[in-house]
Amino acid sequence: MREIVTLQIGGAGNAIGDAFWHVISHEHGVDYATGRFGGTSPLQLERINVFFNATASKRLYARTIIIDTEASTIQRLNSSSQLYRPENMVAGSESAGNNFARGYHTDGAEILDQVLDNTRREVESVDSFQGFQLLHSIGGGTGSGLTSLIMEALVEQYPDNLLCNYVTIPSPNMSQVVVEPYNALLSIPALVNNSHLTFCLDNEALFQICNRNLKIQMSGYEHINHIVALTMSGITTCLRFPGQLNAGLRKIYVNMVPFPRLHFLIPGFAPLVTCKQQQFSKGTVSELVQQIFSSNNLLCAIDLRKGKLLTAAGIFRGRMSPREVDQLMTGVRNKNLHNFVDWIPNNIKTAICDIPPRGLKMSATFIGNTTAIQSLFQRLLDGSSIMLRRKAHLHWYTGEGMEEQEFIDAQEELQAIIDDYRGSAVDSDRQGSRDDDGDDDDEAGSGQQCRYCADP
Repeated sequence: MREIVTLQIGGAGNAIGDAFWHVISHEHGVDYATGRFGGTSPLQLERINVFFNATASKRLYARTIIIDTEASTIQRLNSSSQLYRPENMVAGSESAGNNFARGYHTDGAEILDQVLDNTRREVESVDSFQGFQLLHSIGGGTGSGLTSLIMEALVEQYPDNLLCNYVTIPSPNMSQVVVEPYNALLSIPALVNNSHLTFCLDNEALFQICNRNLKIQMSGYEHINHIVALTMSGITTCLRFPGQLNAGLRKIYVNMVPFPRLHFLIPGFAPLVTCKQQQFSKGTVSELVQQIFSSNNLLCAIDLRKGKLLTAAGIFRGRMSPREVDQLMTGVRNKNLHNFVDWIPNNIKTAICDIPPRGLKMSATFIGNTTAIQSLFQRLLDGSSIMLRRKAHLHWYTGEGMEEQEFIDAQEELQAIIDDYRGSAVDSDRQGSRDDDGDDDDEAGSGQQCRYCADP
């Protein structure tokens, strides 16, 4: 098997991780509370080793390292399920206090060695290690600072293995912490230089999905964590069950990332409807394809129409015709050529798994690498620049060992990523106009013959 080690870091990372293990343990027939297998299909066991380890007593436990600088979250998870191995729970003595510097330099650094020791034990216990899956937010101190520290260490110790990040990105409309823009800004260099695949999740988009699509009155993060978990389940479907494409992290990496720095992906999921709305749904593949290319179903608050897709993938689950799926996905590209870059001819990929998710007959998960993500990065840059210009709250970071130059360097890195994505879109437009000009020249210079006429 191509095993994956998961690291869930900080409050948000552990909440999303817990929801993820809830979803995939049910799909594999594993009881969340006890870790006992109670499934009925051999397919549930075929690739269960990708995310789970088996013990001598025939119990299964999640191959995950649970990390936080404070113990309350870890204690709650430890008491809620036997799916988590107690030795893999790493807690600090004090919260990072929503401060990147404390997560990176002080409180986080104290528990780094313990994290790496636990990670090494899990990596050495598997036969064919594939890579890491990191779940975290970049708005808090632990999810931003400690994650950056851990990523640097993992890249140094495991240079040949992939790092895949599921990142919750702060939104100004849903902000609960004043210094979130600083923490997010300081996380960018680690994500750009050390991550291979970064799936961007946005609380604003997730809350909009709950309010607009599901008509749910929000009282906490339970529903949005479940939506994220469903999407992660869809992305990892072909790692856990037999599929036609994207059978490993490296295949996703090769198909979705045209340049190493442009590895920030937008996930989406369909259908996102209530049980009552589902009664009026057609339940067709055509409807799923239409929904996954809609901005209303994306887990990040961007508009696909305001950029160009470098690459896209659709992972479908349920009984459906592969030919129909391919035709519909190709049809989307052919009808919207102006929304795709023209220097990657076959930039839409599909994968199909016969096993549907829990409670649905069929579903689709979208992964997109789009230049429209520059608007999200610009939002982070603008939010941090306003405060940094007046050096507001800067003393909390410099007092923990950071320098002002680190903020300036992070801003330059973020601006460089914005320019890279913007350049990809501009190059595509320039190529398209060059092709049009060339066509006119060919027709003008060939007299009565058009360019499709055969030479005499």
